[in-house]
Amino acid sequence: MLEKLMRIDRRVIFVLVALAVIIPTLLKVSFPITISEPTRKIYDYIEAFPPGSIVLVAFDYSPSSMAELQPMGVAFLRHCFQKKIRVIGMTLVTDGYELGYEIMQDTAKATGAIDGEDYVYLGFRPGSIQVMLGMGTAIDSVFDSDYAGKSLADIPMMKGIKNYSQIDLVLDLAASSTTEDWIAYINTRYNQKIAAGVTGVIVSQMYPYMQTGQLIGLMPGLLGAAEYEKLIDSPAKATAGMSVQSFVHLLIFGLVILGNIAFFIQKRKDENL
Repeated sequence: MLEKLMRIDRRVIFVLVALAVIIPTLLKVSFPITISEPTRKIYDYIEAFPPGSIVLVAFDYSPSSMAELQPMGVAFLRHCFQKKIRVIGMTLVTDGYELGYEIMQDTAKATGAIDGEDYVYLGFRPGSIQVMLGMGTAIDSVFDSDYAGKSLADIPMMKGIKNYSQIDLVLDLAASSTTEDWIAYINTRYNQKIAAGVTGVIVSQMYPYMQTGQLIGLMPGLLGAAEYEKLIDSPAKATAGMSVQSFVHLLIFGLVILGNIAFFIQKRKDENL
């Protein structure tokens, strides 16, 4: 029995992992989610805004990071639209050009937000640092039109919005170092309030900025997205993803324990021979 366990076919493990993904997905099993302080800080910050406030969301990620960051964007936008907070969308990443537009359109349809009145998507311009700094002087000097080619002067929502002085918060959804650029150039120079939602692999780099107050809040990976979904009482992809991820982690944890137990029992048997 022990020898069979020590030499288990990898295909059996693949099947077990597949079942750990499929079963909770079909049965819609969920684990309780505890809200972390960094995620709650973003939620509370938005809750304190009066209707009509302006938030800038930077979709600074590519398709490879969609699984973690897209649910964050959906939950955050839904919260803003429900609170009647106006949103300016943009990206500093070439691959994020279409992603930001799609997520804003889809969330707007679900909440009844109106393009040009409740939100505007500016799209992409090359030269990330120059774009950030240029927007500090005049947004229309960098983006003379929105994603669809409509002049900013003809968009009702953009009337009276010139630069960061009229923007209450910047949220950067990032898979790389763009959040640190927003902090270094925009928070430091313009005293702009910044929050972030980042992938799990770079979240540890962000916590020092929470400590210094340069980030007002932080959504850490898929867990952060699931936490925000819970805060707005709208469980969706992140909540489901965390449940599946938890089942797979439990399976792997169990296999590691069984493997170690079998190894040490077998080792003791060999020593007694």
